Amino acid sequence: MVQRRRIVALSVLTVLALGYLVWFTPFLGVSTVEVVGAHTVGADRVRAVADVPVEHPMVRVDTDEVAARVARLPGVAEVDVSRSWPSTITISVTERRAVAYHDGREGIRLVDSTGVLYERLDTPPEGLPKLEVFDPGPVDDETRAVTAVLAELPAELFEQVVSAGATTPGSVEFELVDDRIVRWGDAEQNAYKAKVLSVLLTREGTVYDVSSPELPTVS
Repeated sequence: MVQRRRIVALSVLTVLALGYLVWFTPFLGVSTVEVVGAHTVGADRVRAVADVPVEHPMVRVDTDEVAARVARLPGVAEVDVSRSWPSTITISVTERRAVAYHDGREGIRLVDSTGVLYERLDTPPEGLPKLEVFDPGPVDDETRAVTAVLAELPAELFEQVVSAGATTPGSVEFELVDDRIVRWGDAEQNAYKAKVLSVLLTREGTVYDVSSPELPTVS
């Protein structure tokens, strides 16, 4: 009986000692913060905002709180934070993809494929069209229609677009680099419309209407 009590006591002490090591010492502390996917935002910037202390016990890192801090960065769309034992915190970032920029009361800002405005700039960015809608934002139907179309354009068409706008969700329109106008219509059949437009642009004209891709027109 005495021997059994000693074994039980030793087991309890071992568990307590291990718990203390894991929860309150650097024994299983953070040694590395790995950042994946932060190509534009920058890994160093993500680490700085994440603020995960080196040697902080791994089990005490609040991964949800770390993710919330990183998600506040303007160029970040989604964040996942996980523990990679024994000593690495991995932060996986999905960045916003800019499809346009908007120049309004709050200055020049990038616009992503879901209509979110983010990242203020001093000058208009090269290679992105100007978004022209009345009330830009992710809850605006016109913004969502335009950005959805821009996000699906093939590169050879996208790089020709100077500006894109809409007065209704079904009236998306582009201006191209050579002052030609594209009347796209709604954000449906985008791949089909892009193929039709590529053919139409080989013809002379100033206005290219693919809003009804089965019956496109050039004028």
